[in-house]
Amino acid sequence: MRTMEILASEKRKKLIVQLEGYIRQTAAATLPDETPKKNRIQVSNTKKPLFFYVNLAKRYIQQHNEVELSALGMAIATVVTIAEILKNNGLATEKKVLTSTVGMKDENKGRLVQKAKIEIVLGKSEKFDNLMSSTKTEPEAAAAEDKK
Repeated sequence: MRTMEILASEKRKKLIVQLEGYIRQTAAATLPDETPKKNRIQVSNTKKPLFFYVNLAKRYIQQHNEVELSALGMAIATVVTIAEILKNNGLATEKKVLTSTVGMKDENKGRLVQKAKIEIVLGKSEKFDNLMSSTKTEPEAAAAEDKK
């Protein structure tokens, strides 16, 4: 009988250690970073239009030589689209893609829900500066053509 109690006690201790580890991981995932990155854009699919984020990413690449796009849940598709637009236009190269899940409180039920998260790091392409300078001069050239 005593061995059964010891085994049950050991199982409880193991379970508690596992739960404590899970809680620590979840807390670490939901806590904001200590120092917010200056080149990170947290994308929402409801707050701003797509090209707001595309233009912001261009500016961040210009200033920091790379940009980190991140999103949760339904906004992941928006981040992927932004990255593809920048890559297909020759402005950026893909450096890193990270996926994970983050524990978040459900607003309605108050329970912990796992949400998908993506982080895409894009670097400045070799053609970036040339492409950006040519896009600035194109409207000026078009205006000059119209005046002729």
